[in-house]
Order: sequence, then C-alpha cells, then structure tokens
Amino acid sequence: MKKVFLSLGIALLSITAATAQDAKKGAEQVKTSTLAVENMAFATDSHSFGTVAEGPTADFEFQFKNTGREPIVIQRVQASCGCTTPSYTKEPIAPGKTGIVKASYNTLGRPGEFNKNLTVISNAGTKVLTITGTVEKAPTTSVPENSSMIRTN
Repeated sequence: MKKVFLSLGIALLSITAATAQDAKKGAEQVKTSTLAVENMAFATDSHSFGTVAEGPTADFEFQFKNTGREPIVIQRVQASCGCTTPSYTKEPIAPGKTGIVKASYNTLGRPGEFNKNLTVISNAGTKVLTITGTVEKAPTTSVPENSSMIRTN
C-alpha cells in the first residue's frame, strides 16, 4: 500500500513540475502590446456635414496616424444603423503611417437631422467616431406646387 501511495505521490509531483515549467515558458512567449487607443491619432473624431441635399450619399474620410511602435490592425468598423456604410484600411497600418475610416451616409428618404456613430475596433482599442448633419428634403417634382384654391381640370 505504501508503494502505491509513494508512486502516486511521485507521479503527481512530476506532473506538477512539468506543468509549471510549461506555464513559465508560455508566459515568456506572450508578447505584451504597447498599443493604446491614443495611438490612433485621428485628425478629428467628429464631422458635421451641415445641410446636405436628399438623394446622394454624404461621404467623409476620417484619417488617423499610427503614433505607436507596432502596426495597428482595424478588425472591424460598426455603424450605429444601416443608413451608414463604413469602409476602412484593411491592411496593417505601420508606425508613422496613416489609415482611413470612411463614413457614407445614405440621405435618400431621410430628411431631417442625423447623428450617427461609427465604432472602430482595432488591436489598439475601441474608438467612436461621429457624423452629424441635416438632410434637406428634395422637392417632390420639378414643377412648382399649385397652391391656388381654383381647381383646374
């Protein structure tokens, strides 16, 4: 019986020692990132289109510079609604280089004020960009509306 307990104890001790060594090697191999969301230095994080006509898309490109020491990779850009279509630089942005996040707002059928967010998710962190403006309703026809009370046939 003593031999069984002794064998189990030795086996348990050797497994524990091997696991601890593997964990130490894994910790040494983990590379810590020095990137922070501040390393995505955007020229501006909001844009106002002012008043735009209904119909064509309103487009704006947010540019940023990588001020970190590692490449920035944008994983995805999520718009706050389906009326805004984002596009962005797909390849890694090297230190000192610039990248772009483009916002395209579909104005068709959306008269009035708008305030939309784009959430940029990258290996440097998460950044929220904002576009705002007012869509001016397009005329329903090219002929002026008859506002007289006389009915014409």
